[in-house]
Amino acid sequence: MLMLVGLLVLCLYIGFHVVRTYRRLDHFPGPLVAPFTDLGRLWWVRTSRSHHYHMAFHDRYGDYVRLGPNMVSISDVDAMALVYPIRPGVPKGNFYRSMMPYTRKGRSLPLVFNTRDEALHRRLKSPIAHLYSLSNILTFERFVDEVLEILFRQFDERFVPDQVVFDLGSWLQYFAFDVMGTMSFSRRYGFLEKGRDDTGLLPAIWAFMRAAAPVTQMPWVDLVWNKNPVVALFRPTPAQPILNVVLSRINDRRDELHDDVNFLEKANEKDFLSRFMGIQLKSDSIPPWAVTAWSFSNVIAGSDTTAVAMKTLWYHLLLHPMTMHRLREELLQTQQQSKLSRPFPTWNEVSRLPYLNACVNEALRIHPPFCLPFERIVPAEGMTIGGHFFPGGTVIGMNPWVINRHRPTFGEDADAWRPERWLEDPARTRRMENTLLSFGAGKRVCLGKNIALLELKKLTSALVLNYELEILRAEEFQAQNFFFFKQEGLFAVIKRRVESRLVGS
Repeated sequence: MLMLVGLLVLCLYIGFHVVRTYRRLDHFPGPLVAPFTDLGRLWWVRTSRSHHYHMAFHDRYGDYVRLGPNMVSISDVDAMALVYPIRPGVPKGNFYRSMMPYTRKGRSLPLVFNTRDEALHRRLKSPIAHLYSLSNILTFERFVDEVLEILFRQFDERFVPDQVVFDLGSWLQYFAFDVMGTMSFSRRYGFLEKGRDDTGLLPAIWAFMRAAAPVTQMPWVDLVWNKNPVVALFRPTPAQPILNVVLSRINDRRDELHDDVNFLEKANEKDFLSRFMGIQLKSDSIPPWAVTAWSFSNVIAGSDTTAVAMKTLWYHLLLHPMTMHRLREELLQTQQQSKLSRPFPTWNEVSRLPYLNACVNEALRIHPPFCLPFERIVPAEGMTIGGHFFPGGTVIGMNPWVINRHRPTFGEDADAWRPERWLEDPARTRRMENTLLSFGAGKRVCLGKNIALLELKKLTSALVLNYELEILRAEEFQAQNFFFFKQEGLFAVIKRRVESRLVGS
């Protein structure tokens, strides 16, 4: 009898919870499963095609779509300043806890990107923000040129003489990682010289994203499986192989500088790591693990996301000959005016070229590096957005893939590649630039934006001026989305341009 009563009470409690959860956001439409469980959200991410699901939901249900019992996805671009304000007030949610690296010591490592505590975020970001300013990033431009020279040498030796078919996408990724390795540690990973990754870093990052991305949708699962100290005793945590690479570089540098009494004076003469260590030594308020956190961010977010943008840009340049022709003409005309250095144009020479800018913006628009909603938590007092009231604690967010295809902003052809849209009307261009969500928005915009743009514009202008490439088996170019993208199958052949050979002779 007592068991029956207990079962009845349990059923009544579950029923009450389901009804209350359903009614909390019942004025928002969405998939049938959404009011009852986050399993749908987890499954959509597990398919590696969640961006397509989210786009289809917004096409069907409108600008405000309920994706889970307590989660609403927003595609109303006029709401962006409310969801992602410049000032604190709409904090990041548990989505980002799932993105924190977890060590076998049973501790999550907060990064500038994923920390939810606003005070800790300030402690981590404020000391290093100036390092990511454009003026400071340009002090690393010589590193980009150094790695470009190695990339071109590999192309000339491996692929140009016999027109060997190769995976251009893999080499663009090697380039992005070796640039960031040089900027961060004055030491490349050696991907370009070897034509492969012997460190295991690339598969480790992808394994980390595959493990972390699905459970961002049900963060309690992350605590049970990825951030459980008992589970960690029996298997490496997903982030551990990446941390091993980072810690190896840091320990090598500490050994190198152990007896260097002039280290603080030299800190600004080297790479990110030296500057990170110099900043930590000068301040008692910075956590002891900050150098590891800052370096980890450079490794995982500063390389892979840039590689996604590079692959997207070059896939579309090769797939659309008219785009390539117009871009090459712009570069050649600038060169004829003696305004381009060879073989590698400088940032100041290419940063404001209109059509190059348009191609880069279109690549970032049509395939942003991150493609899950950037989740935020509604403050306790609730918020009204777009005429809808959101109770306190509601998870809200915008998906860059969806926002960057907002037809009233980007045009009815928003699904198509067309760089010219960025050149047609200055007022519309400003609106598109302000709406583009590829690097985030508000006070938590991506720190690495200037690094990505520097690499994209220098690599693209140098490749277009010095080589001709032809895409092969374009249908094999595929992408998987686990918050970061993994793109594979960008096959091409390459040859030197005649003008390039004459200049170099």
